[in-house]
Amino acid sequence: MCMRAAPYSTFTKDATQAPMAAKTSYDYIVVGGGTSGCALAATLSQGAKVLLLERGDLPYGIPSVNTINGFFETLANLGPTSASQTFVSEDGVVNQRARVLGGGSALNAGFYTRASGDFVSKAGWDSKLVKESYEWVEKKVAFEPKVLAWQEAVKEGLLEAGVLPNNGFTYEHIYGTKVGGSIFDRNGKRHTAANFLEYADPSNITIYLNATVHQLLFKTNELRARGVLYEDVEGKKHVAVLNEGSLMNEVIVSAGTLGSPQLLMLSGIGPSKHLTDQGIKVLFDQPMVGQGLSDNPMNILLVPSHQPVEMSLIEVVGITRFGSFIETASSPINFTLLQNLGSKFGIFANPDTSLEKLKRILQHHHKLDLSGHNTGLILEKVTGPLSVGNLELVTKNPNDNPKVRFNYFEDSRDLQACVEGMETILKVLETKPLSKFRDPLLSVHDLLELVVALPLNLRHRHVNAAFDLEQYCKDTVLTIWHYHGGCQVDRVVDRNYRVIGVGGLRVVDSSTLLYSPGTNPQATMMMLGRYMGVKMLGERLKK
Repeated sequence: MCMRAAPYSTFTKDATQAPMAAKTSYDYIVVGGGTSGCALAATLSQGAKVLLLERGDLPYGIPSVNTINGFFETLANLGPTSASQTFVSEDGVVNQRARVLGGGSALNAGFYTRASGDFVSKAGWDSKLVKESYEWVEKKVAFEPKVLAWQEAVKEGLLEAGVLPNNGFTYEHIYGTKVGGSIFDRNGKRHTAANFLEYADPSNITIYLNATVHQLLFKTNELRARGVLYEDVEGKKHVAVLNEGSLMNEVIVSAGTLGSPQLLMLSGIGPSKHLTDQGIKVLFDQPMVGQGLSDNPMNILLVPSHQPVEMSLIEVVGITRFGSFIETASSPINFTLLQNLGSKFGIFANPDTSLEKLKRILQHHHKLDLSGHNTGLILEKVTGPLSVGNLELVTKNPNDNPKVRFNYFEDSRDLQACVEGMETILKVLETKPLSKFRDPLLSVHDLLELVVALPLNLRHRHVNAAFDLEQYCKDTVLTIWHYHGGCQVDRVVDRNYRVIGVGGLRVVDSSTLLYSPGTNPQATMMMLGRYMGVKMLGERLKK
């Protein structure tokens, strides 16, 4: 598939070029050019005048963002304007949020797979339009990966371990083992949600980059959105407003799981006591804003290999019936890089972990030069999850991360799913397809101990963590970046994603989810942007 560059020069500018006062009005203002926001803005522009505001820059021209080899480098970039903004939850888990046009699709491991039919049904979505919207997305960003040696071995290992049947290559969510899609093409080039803007009508859309929205603006005589206040990189404030002519005109917040509830609170919509404590005038007491936050826990096992392994991110998945997904990646791991990452992230100063211990374990068995090493990674992700937390403001600056707690494994059913997922990984390790990669001198206990020794999070390591899988799950938990909630359907927004009790305002992104869809939510978040854009234009035409 040939992908042409999006014609950004005609409708994309830096926010410093935007007028200070509102000289132009819009039918829709979309806050956040992420996985949902890009698809939504592009679709709406086909029948209405749209402004898209993105707090980050273009994803193009950044090698670490654009290629599969730059995945780790992008996440490790702590610069104030980097595409990835790091935050650490109150649970002691390091996490990232996007700050770039294309959102999480410019940072992630690229896996593309649809939600289950059951998820679509429970969401109350029109299944025909859902299918059409997925297909619209897939024309721009989805590819069938070329499965190489490591991924193939794990796929065959999953089948031998009983994660059946073999479903081949498919975007569909089906029990068993499958190869899913990827937003990386076969040359390792990333195709982000920003590509959807190729669908936009250039005469009907304006995009301002590096535009951080500080507040939603409301009419004086009723609680109805009328525009936004945003700031450029020079600290200058700008106002953008909706056309006054129609009640169909709306502000749509697509700022993500952290950004959307944060912006609603900064604008006076949220739990009244918390807003008052932060010195924010309460416009609408909505206690569920910032509640119901969840992050699917991920736990991993590293498999050092004497055999060369390809650089691969997520391509193969085992979808189990007990609530865990088994996935894999592989890379030549450089231990100098690991040390540099550890020092770069001062937040990784966890006294319970030790790269030196990791080196000793490997040197004892391998007697190898640790300048570089081929390593496979097998992970399990808990579906759902059932454990929930919340988000609160720390400051009134939208550039600052809010305080986030996910309460990993608070619900014992999540912990049980993790344990069963890790047990499945251990079964896969013992299969014949993995034997040519796995060093027989490294026991399962050694491999568990390797992960316990890594400075992956800020959580306390218990002495039994490498012996007890429940403790292992708790102590070495990571994020797989599928966090969601905070503006949930039926709690903060209705089934049409309108903010309950507020006029002219919707939220369309992962903050509206009750659970994470499929094995990876990005395809569904892209689909939802397109889906809601079509629905909203349809409503507009009816009027």
